[in-house]
Amino acid sequence: MVSLRYITRCYDMLLLMKSKTGNHKIYYLLAALVALITLDGVLTEFLVGKGAAREANPILQPLVGDVGFMILKVVGGLLCAFILWDVHRRFPRVGVIASWIAVAGYGIIVIWNTSLILLI
Repeated sequence: MVSLRYITRCYDMLLLMKSKTGNHKIYYLLAALVALITLDGVLTEFLVGKGAAREANPILQPLVGDVGFMILKVVGGLLCAFILWDVHRRFPRVGVIASWIAVAGYGIIVIWNTSLILLI
């Protein structure tokens, strides 16, 4: 039988771990990363369809305009988020810094793609 004292102690340890590692930051960063990667896919589909741009990634280039392109973007974004989450569990600071770098990189890509829409 599990005692109330044991449950309380485990709960206190979880709260202490959460406040030390700042898990709420990584949740927001990873959600933003997946959203930015997906938005990049949507903008790329739109721009390539209008003839205003081309896909820079030679592996994804033949898939643009196909359903597989967006599936690959979403699954790839989720895979990146899971990998960064695993890094964060082992090395919290490294995980947060790497997530910030990825969000900033995709943020720049999305801003670039959005600026191309304004030129159409």
